[in-house]
Amino acid sequence: MKIAIRYFTKSKKGNTKKLADAVAAAVSAEAIDVSVDLAEKVDRLFLVNAMYAANIDKEVKEFLARNKEKIGEVVNLNTSASGKSTWKTVRKTTDALGIALNEKEFHCAGSWIFINKGRPTEEDLARAGAFAASMVGE
Repeated sequence: MKIAIRYFTKSKKGNTKKLADAVAAAVSAEAIDVSVDLAEKVDRLFLVNAMYAANIDKEVKEFLARNKEKIGEVVNLNTSASGKSTWKTVRKTTDALGIALNEKEFHCAGSWIFINKGRPTEEDLARAGAFAASMVGE
């Protein structure tokens, strides 16, 4: 199975990057920012993102649009201080582009200012890695 990992973060805390790096370590692939397009077709794209103003960032949407022909399936992983998952907003984008989105996702709390301080934890990151590894074996 050919996989790739792409992430997007605006945060100075780097919660989403930490999550992407945990996934990368678990599946032996490089976590790369969404500003870099896919070089070739992948069976499964691990898309690591976060909730910003009740939506995913436009850069994530633009990445998916630019690479839609190279993506077999998206697996969503995300953090948010609000506790809300990005799965539904990713789904709107993937549906509009004709990209398959796996029903399973990984979501955990992320810290923002004083909310969820210290998240994601090492345990959260380990769970993200285990989730990703299980998705490679499917």
